[in-house]
Amino acid sequence: MAGQIKVTHRNHATWWAFALHRLSGVALALFLPVHFLVLGLAIQGEAALDGALIWTEQPLVKLAEAGLIVLLAAHLTGGVRLLALEFLPWRDWQKTLAALAGGVSLAVGLLFLVNAF
Repeated sequence: MAGQIKVTHRNHATWWAFALHRLSGVALALFLPVHFLVLGLAIQGEAALDGALIWTEQPLVKLAEAGLIVLLAAHLTGGVRLLALEFLPWRDWQKTLAALAGGVSLAVGLLFLVNAF
C-alpha cells in the first residue's frame, strides 16, 4: 500500500529484549506499592499481617508470584544484557544470548511455580 512505512527494527530479537526489559520494569514498579502496603500491615499488628499472609496462599496469588519471579528474572537478564552492550564489543551471537535470556527467565518462573504448589 502506498504511504505505509515498513517497520523492520521491531522484528529483531534485540528489540524484543529491549521491550521485555522495559515492560518488566514498569510491571515491577506497579507491583511495588502493593508490596509496601502488605509490609505496612506488619505495623498495624500481627493479625493484619497474618490475614494478608493467609490470603497469599490462594492458587491465583501463587500464580501471580510465579509471574513476578518471571518479571524479576527477565528484568535482571535484560539489565545484564544492557551492561554487556555498554562494556563489551558487539558480536552477532549476542542475539542468541538475548533469546536465551528470555528462555532462562521463563524457566526460572516455571521452576518457582512448580515448587509453589
